[in-house]
Amino acid sequence: MLPVTCVLALGTWLVSQSEATPSAPTISIFQKPPGVIPPGGSITICCICQCSYGSFVMYKNGDQVPALEQSGSMAEFSISSATYEDRGSYNCHYLEGGTEVARSTELEVFVEELRLPRPSLSVLPGHKVAPGADVMFRCTTTYPSTGCYLYLEGQIRAQLLPREQEDYNLSLVQEGDSGRYSCQCYTFNASREWSAASNTLHLVVRGETSAQPHPAPLFLPAIYYTLCNTVRLALAAGLLLLLGLMAAEAARSRCRGGWGSRAGPRGTAAGTPRQRPALA
Repeated sequence: MLPVTCVLALGTWLVSQSEATPSAPTISIFQKPPGVIPPGGSITICCICQCSYGSFVMYKNGDQVPALEQSGSMAEFSISSATYEDRGSYNCHYLEGGTEVARSTELEVFVEELRLPRPSLSVLPGHKVAPGADVMFRCTTTYPSTGCYLYLEGQIRAQLLPREQEDYNLSLVQEGDSGRYSCQCYTFNASREWSAASNTLHLVVRGETSAQPHPAPLFLPAIYYTLCNTVRLALAAGLLLLLGLMAAEAARSRCRGGWGSRAGPRGTAAGTPRQRPALA
């Protein structure tokens, strides 16, 4: 059996190892406003991290982007008076102590001439709906033979509307579907031409009878207890309990041996009177 000191040391190590280990942060990147922009247009590229400290670095086509503005867990890079040189693939890296711990997916920025008429976006049954409702977005354009994208601000991916179909159905909406929507159309020919982005609609998904919920924090805490930490805590707690039981049993054994099992002189049991030699 291992010495008690070794087992105690092992238990202490397990407890120290069970301290919270930060999980890898998650970085989101998106363009505001979304969509293809014309030369001379302006956008802001936003990076959001579920973290509380550290720094961001943005890259475009593998080259670091200067003038990145960081505020807390958000970093922004603004492009004003865009040119074709601003086209490319952007992503954000998150650093802690100079070491990269996470990076975002890539965001493609498109700068093109906008030659098609601006489409119009509408939503049925309305801008405010209850959770679980079915919503239909309608992107209407006067230009024939076009396809359209539906954008939600804050999301990197756009919803491609089916060819020759202006409607997009969103079933059983939840509060997470709330946000600012817009659409943009393009031609199917080889030299793809784009329209300007439509008007922006703000969809609000909220229960009518329930009290207005407190807004959820935008950034989650940076430290999470992982499954590994939970297992370590359980093992450490079980080991410490076992150590306590072993120590109690050892103490009882020492007490029993000290008061009732000590040997007398020459192997005579303690407490047993010595026999006097018989007289002849």
